[in-house]
Amino acid sequence: MRVTELWRYPVKSFAGEAVDTSGVEPWGLAGDRRWGVVGPDGFPVTARECHGLLGLTARQVDEETIRIAARDGDSILVETPLGVPVVAVGHSRQGFAPPADADVSEWISEKVGRELRLVWQEDPAVRRISGAHGGQEGEAMSLADAGPILLTSEVSLTRVGDWILGGGGEPVPMSRFRPNVVIDGESAFAEDDWEFVTIGEVRYRRTELCDRCVMTQIDGETLETGKEPIRTLAQHRRWDGKTWFGIRLVPVGLDDAPAQVTVGDEVAPG
Repeated sequence: MRVTELWRYPVKSFAGEAVDTSGVEPWGLAGDRRWGVVGPDGFPVTARECHGLLGLTARQVDEETIRIAARDGDSILVETPLGVPVVAVGHSRQGFAPPADADVSEWISEKVGRELRLVWQEDPAVRRISGAHGGQEGEAMSLADAGPILLTSEVSLTRVGDWILGGGGEPVPMSRFRPNVVIDGESAFAEDDWEFVTIGEVRYRRTELCDRCVMTQIDGETLETGKEPIRTLAQHRRWDGKTWFGIRLVPVGLDDAPAQVTVGDEVAPG
C-alpha cells in the first residue's frame, strides 16, 4: 500500500492544501490546524455552522507566514503573532491563544459575513489528546477536533461510493472527509483494525476510528448541505449512535530528528 495524497489545513475549517511532502511532529503534520477562528465570545466557530469558511483557503508561505485567499481572488498575508498578549478561547484543553492582527480578522469577517477573530496555537504540546479519544500520557495535538492525523483509504471510499450509487445518489469526493493522509488501501475498511501502522519512516498508533459529522455533507464548491454521505454511512457503518469513516493516528517514538511523510511512501500495518 502507498500514500496517494497528503493534506494539511493551516486554518481549522478552511479548505485544505494538498502537499507532496510534509514534516511530521508529535501533534500532527507540520503546519496543520495551528490557526483557528473564534467568535466575539472566544468560542470556536467551524464550517459546521459557518459554511463560508470552506470558501477560504490558507497556504503556508514559510514557517512564520500563511496566506489566506478568498474565491474572488483577494488574499491577505498573516504573520505569526509572536509576543502578542493572549485572549481567552474555547478550544478544549487550550484556554488561551494569541490573536492575529486586527486587520486580518476584519478581512475574514468581511468575507464570510460574520464577526470572527483569527487565533494561533502557540504551543501544541499543551493541548493533550483526550483519553476519551484514545489519548495517552504525554500525547498532544493541534486545534483538530480529536486527534492529530486522520487517515482515509481510497478503497474504503470506493465501497461507500458503490453504496451511494446503489441508493440512487452521487458519490462524494475524499475531500469531504478532510483527511491528512490518503492511502490506496487493499480492502475496504481494513484500517479499522490496525492498532499500529508505519508510513514511510514514521510509526503511528491508532487512537480511534473517526466518527463523521455534518461537515462531510457540505459541498466544497457550492457550500450547500446535502444528505450524503451520512445517510448511506448510517445504513452500513453506524454503531454507538455514530457513523464512521477513517482512523485517527498519533505518531509514536519521534525523537529530535526531523521526520517526514511523502506521497508514494509505503504503508505497512502492524
